Amino acid sequence: MSILVVGLSHRSAPVAVLERAAVAGDDLVKLLHAVHRSVNVAETAIVSTCNRVEIYAVVDKFHGGVSAISELLALHSGIPLDDLSRHLYVHYEERAVQHVFAVACGLESMVVGEGQILGQIRQAFRLAKDEGTLGRDLHDVLQQSLRVGKRAHHETGIDKAGASLVSVGLEVAVRHLGPLDGVRALVVGAGSMSSLAAATLSRSGAREVVVANRTHERAVRLAESLDVPSRAVELSLLDAAIAEADLVVSCTGATGVVLTAAQLAARGVGSDGRKRFLLDLALPHDIEREAGDLPDVRLAGLDDLRTEQEAAQAIGPKAVEAARRIVREEVEAFLGAARAAAVAPTVVALRSKAADVVEAELNRLSGRLPEIDERARREIGQTVRRVVDKLLHAPTVRVKELAAAPGGDSYADALRELFDLDPKAPEAVARADMDADMDADMDEDGPAAAPDWNASAAAVDAECAEADCVSIPSPPEGARGTGTDDAAPGNAAMDDAAAGEVSVRDVNAHELEGVRAETVNAQAASVRAVSAGDAVAAREGDTT
Repeated sequence: MSILVVGLSHRSAPVAVLERAAVAGDDLVKLLHAVHRSVNVAETAIVSTCNRVEIYAVVDKFHGGVSAISELLALHSGIPLDDLSRHLYVHYEERAVQHVFAVACGLESMVVGEGQILGQIRQAFRLAKDEGTLGRDLHDVLQQSLRVGKRAHHETGIDKAGASLVSVGLEVAVRHLGPLDGVRALVVGAGSMSSLAAATLSRSGAREVVVANRTHERAVRLAESLDVPSRAVELSLLDAAIAEADLVVSCTGATGVVLTAAQLAARGVGSDGRKRFLLDLALPHDIEREAGDLPDVRLAGLDDLRTEQEAAQAIGPKAVEAARRIVREEVEAFLGAARAAAVAPTVVALRSKAADVVEAELNRLSGRLPEIDERARREIGQTVRRVVDKLLHAPTVRVKELAAAPGGDSYADALRELFDLDPKAPEAVARADMDADMDADMDEDGPAAAPDWNASAAAVDAECAEADCVSIPSPPEGARGTGTDDAAPGNAAMDDAAAGEVSVRDVNAHELEGVRAETVNAQAASVRAVSAGDAVAAREGDTT
């Protein structure tokens, strides 16, 4: 199984396409399950924000996974696949892990370094977990990405170097309205972006901040948290608040337009001689684009802010490069630890089998020599266990060291073959270990900490410095379970030259056996061209 990312973002698609592809609420849950039901997909999670829609999946076939996910995105958005695929990018195996970590650090955001993406990934993690589409591989990748994002923000200050979307938008507002101290502001919505806008306006010394929200209680709480005169109004009173406002910030989860040009004009906007600035941070848009054509009115949406941010020089290049180094370090450590952890269930199964053999032989000895006293029986048992421990100590320790290198999973395969292990036993151990991890709540607020990748190995390798004090553990519960699932080998050819976006054309033919480079160019050709034959077969065989 391998990690696959298929998505589009502000870097690959215009806002109009992102707007159509945006998914939330029940539609998000439906798409999540539709992807999870695809034949080649074992696990999935979806990160959907105003700037990106990305599907993270664990797949057993690259072509089938790309085809199925691309077609489902096209079906959801109503955009023809050939048109949509021009904006899609694909990351696979090591590249996929690298991309997820970079996203969590804010390196792929419209405003580099913004911290809200951490909450959005956490939300995707929780939803996938609650809906049952999350397995061990994605669990580990997403949880570690949150730790990497926290580390990057803590160590580099990248979240300070890159202003938030709100800050960028309000900088544009200052150029139109002048200093924000003394302005009357209307904030529509009470979510994270709207709350950030209200707090920023409060710190800027706005004369008054009015909050309107579908749930009035949330608007009241937000208004009460501000340090400037503020009040909450019902959405039914929105028109009156518009007439009074100099600055309107809107970011709701509505699926249609919240403010129209006609609605604004009816309240005197554009005809009373007052300048007004409209900041639309929603996707889909909250404010009708024609509103920006009214006299003395400036409208800025996400597509406008992209240009503003690209023109800004305050990104903090040193902080960005430091964050990229952290991503490279963390990807290397994560992949090495994951490879080492993958061999742990095999080590557990080997020791379990050894324990079974020892116990069987001791029982056989007791049957043949019943006259042996209890003291002698204990000494014989302890001696046999020490001998087996010493024989297994070096190979099991060494195999975990070797497994950390690319292609290290082959050592686990060798152990299974050499010792004729039941192929179901390691998978049962891995599944039990995953279930224990999945039952634990995710660390949200604590400091970034390295995950305990070798929990299973530690349980059986509490070996003392002197081998005499080591004993073979009893077989773990569930070690005779069912189910097999071979892990895909690591891809050593993937380079880490850039922590940024990588299109399918960066996956070279020598890196994915049997995949022609020209058939995986998501920028110049349809993702369907990954393999026309595979796509047809996938459509005929998949049931979604």
